This record gives sequence, structure tokens and C-alpha cells, in this order.
Amino acid sequence: MICKVITVTNQKGGVGKTTTAINLAAGLSRMVKNVLLVDMDGQANATQGLGVDRKSIKKSIYEVIMEETEPGSVILPTGSEFLDIIPASVNLNGAKVELVSIEDREYRLKKALQCIKDLYDFIIIDSPPSLDLLTVNALTASDSAIIPIQCEYYALEGLGQLINTLSRIKRGLNPTLDIEGVVLTMYDSRTNLSFQVMENIKKHFKGAVYKTVIPRNVRLAEAPSFGKTIFQYDTSSSGMKAYSDLAAEFLGAND
Repeated sequence: MICKVITVTNQKGGVGKTTTAINLAAGLSRMVKNVLLVDMDGQANATQGLGVDRKSIKKSIYEVIMEETEPGSVILPTGSEFLDIIPASVNLNGAKVELVSIEDREYRLKKALQCIKDLYDFIIIDSPPSLDLLTVNALTASDSAIIPIQCEYYALEGLGQLINTLSRIKRGLNPTLDIEGVVLTMYDSRTNLSFQVMENIKKHFKGAVYKTVIPRNVRLAEAPSFGKTIFQYDTSSSGMKAYSDLAAEFLGAND
């Protein structure tokens, strides 16, 4: 199987982007797929969410994209078998400025991942909640993008800008980039609003929305603070079942 690279992206914060990146990666690793999670967000939430102490990190994805070290030297194991991570650090925030004057700045991550792709079945990139140069690097390096959208009133706000960015990157930097799928998150079955938003998103994206819907679930919110995936934190939760189903649906589409 050829390694597939997927960026989880949405410039809006609080949509379950990092939660989806972590738990989709963990779900795939439970299906005995070798998975690498790349944390491209300077907040390093995915790094912490997989139990890596930020203070212990000596080298991160920052040193990789600045070509100060080889990508293989910063890969760390996690508490989940078959799941590794390239961590982020606060230095990554400075890369947005440092990369501006560098030639081929949009291709730094793609170039780095080429050397390690043969080690993995899937590489999942957690991008920052913005459409900056780090996100452009992630999308340029990817085969496809997964877009998490929360089932709330302002769900579609800003999505036009994201779709335009994806289109521009496809035209100018990465002609093979596709939308892998849209994940509906924070769904509350008790409210009409969640149902209405879900129906609107399905109409908007016509066939690109995953059947699996991620519910609003307190256990999903708690797990990262313990440095655990939902599969490690609570195997009986609705959040665990949802991400297990999402991983299976994703894998089914990529057989």
C-alpha cells in the first residue's frame, strides 16, 4: 500500500480538528495500520493530546521544515501501538515569518515527508486553525484534506474562504489535492439546530460528508488533558465508538 498523506484542516477554531486528527490516527492504528501524526500547529495540542511532554521536546517539526534536522530524528513513539508522532513546539510560530523569504517555502513539509513515507500507511497532519504558510505547507504535502465542521449555528462561516484556498493550492501547488471528506462534529441529537446544520452541510458538500457523525461528548473533551486518545481514555464512550466507526469508514474508502 502506498502511503497516503491527509491534512485535517479548518481555519475556525473549536471545531474538533485536533480531536479528529488524534482519534482518527489512533483508530487507524488500532486496525494495524502504521500511522504518523504530524503536529503542524504551534499550540502543540496534538502533541500534548498524545501524551508527549512539550518541555521534553528537543527537536520538533520546526527544525524539520527549517532543514536543521532530518525528519526521522524527531519521530517519537506514542502510547498507542503503530502510532508515531512528529511533535510541534512553540518555535513553529516563528516559522510563519522565517519561511516567507525562503525559496520553495510552500514545499518544505512535502520534501521532508518524502524520506519517511515508506515507513507508514497513513500520515495525518494536524494543521493550525488558520490559512497561513504552515497550512499551505500541510496541504501542499497532502493527497487530500479532511474538513471537520461543528454542528452549530455558524458552521458554514468562513468555509468559502477555505474552499477557495484548497482550490488555489490545487491549481498552483498541488494538482492532486482532493477533499477526502467532511466530518460533522459536536452533534447534539437533542436539538433541532444540530439536525438542520447537518442537513445544510450535506446539501453544501453533496456526497463528501462522512456517514459517521461525531457526537458532543464530554469524554472526548477530557481525554487530551490526560494525554490520551479516546481509545485509551474511555472505551465505552459514544465518542470512542464514533471515531472507531469513522476510522473504519475512512479505511473502507481507501481500500
